[in-house]
Amino acid sequence: MNQTLGQKLFRIKPAGSKTDPQPGHAGNGLARTMGLFPLTMIGVGATIGTGIFFTMVEAVPKAGPSVVLSFLLAALTAGLTALCYAELSFRIPASGSSYSFAYATVGEFAAFIMAACLLLEYGLAASATAIGWSAYLNNFLTNAVGWQIPEMLRTPMIVSGEHGMEIRAGHINLPPILLVIMCGALLIRGTKESATTNAIMVLVKLAILVFFVVIAFSGFDINNFTPFFNTDNSKGFAGMAGVTAAAGTVFFSFIGLDTVATAGEEVRNPTRNVPIGILAALGIVTVFYMLVAVAALGAQPARMFAGQEAGLAVILQNVTGKTWPALVLSIGAVISVFSVTLVTIYGQTRILYAISKDGLIPQTFQKVSARTQAPVSNTLIVCLVVGLVAGFVDSTYLWDMVSMGTLTAFIVVSIAVPVMRKKMGESLIKGFRVPFGPYVVPGMSVAACLYIMKDLSKTTFTVFAIWMCVAVLTYFAYSIRHSRLNDSAA
Repeated sequence: MNQTLGQKLFRIKPAGSKTDPQPGHAGNGLARTMGLFPLTMIGVGATIGTGIFFTMVEAVPKAGPSVVLSFLLAALTAGLTALCYAELSFRIPASGSSYSFAYATVGEFAAFIMAACLLLEYGLAASATAIGWSAYLNNFLTNAVGWQIPEMLRTPMIVSGEHGMEIRAGHINLPPILLVIMCGALLIRGTKESATTNAIMVLVKLAILVFFVVIAFSGFDINNFTPFFNTDNSKGFAGMAGVTAAAGTVFFSFIGLDTVATAGEEVRNPTRNVPIGILAALGIVTVFYMLVAVAALGAQPARMFAGQEAGLAVILQNVTGKTWPALVLSIGAVISVFSVTLVTIYGQTRILYAISKDGLIPQTFQKVSARTQAPVSNTLIVCLVVGLVAGFVDSTYLWDMVSMGTLTAFIVVSIAVPVMRKKMGESLIKGFRVPFGPYVVPGMSVAACLYIMKDLSKTTFTVFAIWMCVAVLTYFAYSIRHSRLNDSAA
C-alpha cells in the first residue's frame, strides 16, 4: 500500500517491532553484556568531569558565585527529564535513546530531526571534552617533568578572539587528536572491555574529586561569595540573567543521562537496569557537581576563573603553595576526560547504529564485527570527525551548541511520555511511571528546558538552524526513500 507524504512523516516504529530486538536478547546485533553497575558508571563517566573540570571557566564569568544556582537549575531540569527517560527506557529498551523514543511515539520525521540533535550533541561534546584534555595534560607535564607542549601543538587553528573568529595558520591541538585515537582503538575492541575500563576510570575520578574538595575547603573563604550575583551588566549577565546563561553553558554536562539510554540494546534486563541506571547516575553527578563547585568558589574569587587554564589544578596549587596537589589533580583530570570522551564517542556510534538499522542513513553504520561485535566502520568515521573538530576548532564555539542539542533532546523525550501513555492506554502501563500523571512532570521539564534555552547566544541559534536545514534536506533526499518502514507498508 502506497503511503501519502503525511503518513510517511508521522509513521511510527512501535517498541518490539520486527526491526527491534526483544528485551533480554539482541538477536544478531549487539551483545547484551552490561549489568547495572557498569551502565551507571557510563552515565557518571559521561557527566562528571566535563562540567566541573572545564565549563566553570566559561560559566563563572557569566554568573559569578551564583553559578551554584546554575548547576542546581540544570540538575533540576535534568532530574525532571530523567524521570521521563526512565519511563520511556522501561518500554523501549533499544539503542538510540531519545531517537528511538521519538520514533515510537511522535513519528519518523520528528525522530530523524531528534537524531540530528543527538549527533550534534554527542559529536561536539566529544570534541569539546577532548580539547579540555590538552590543558590538563600540559599542566601535568609542567608539574611532573618541567616541560610544556609547544603552543603551536596545543592550540587550534580556528579560535575566538576579541574581534571574532581568527585563523592561526600552522596551529593544531594535537593531544585531543591522540586522545580520540586511543578511545577509538578501545571501542573497536568491544563494548564489554570498554565498559569495564570506563568503570575503573570513573572510580579513580571520583576519588580525585573528593581529594580536590578536601584540600579546597582548607582554603575556603566565605567572602568569595560576595557579591553572590554578577553585578557587571556589560554583556547582559547581571543577576538571574547570568544564572540562566551559565546554566545553558553547563547543561550539556548532564549528557550522561542520554548516554545511559543509548546502551539499551547492550544491557542485561534493560527494562529494570536502564531506569535505575539513569536515576542513580543523576544522583551521583548532582552531589559531586555541587560539592566541587562550592569548594572551588570558596577557594578562589570568581574574577579569577575567566581564561584560567586547568582551573582546578591551579586552585589547589594556590591554596597549598605546592605543586604536588596540582599534579595529582591533573592526573585525575587526564583520566576523567579520557572516560568522558570514551563514553561520548560510544553514545554517538550507538545512535548512528540505531538510525542505520532503520534505513535512514547508509548501512555502513550498522555493520558489526563478527569477532568483537562492535560497529567498527561506524566508530572509525565518528572518531575521524570528532578528532578533526577537536584538533582545529576552539572549544568556545562548541559548549553552547552541545547544550542546545541536549535541551532539544530533553524536550522531545518529555513530550513523548504523554504521547506514549495515550497510545498505550493508562491501564496497560506497568512498571516505572513518571509520578503525578503524564503531564505535570513532562510539562515542567519542557518549561525548564525552554527557560534555560532562551539565554543561549544568537550565534548558537543561527548555527542550530543551519544544522536543522541540513537534517531536513537529508531526510527528504535519502532517508524517506530508504526507511525500513517502507517495506512494512508494502
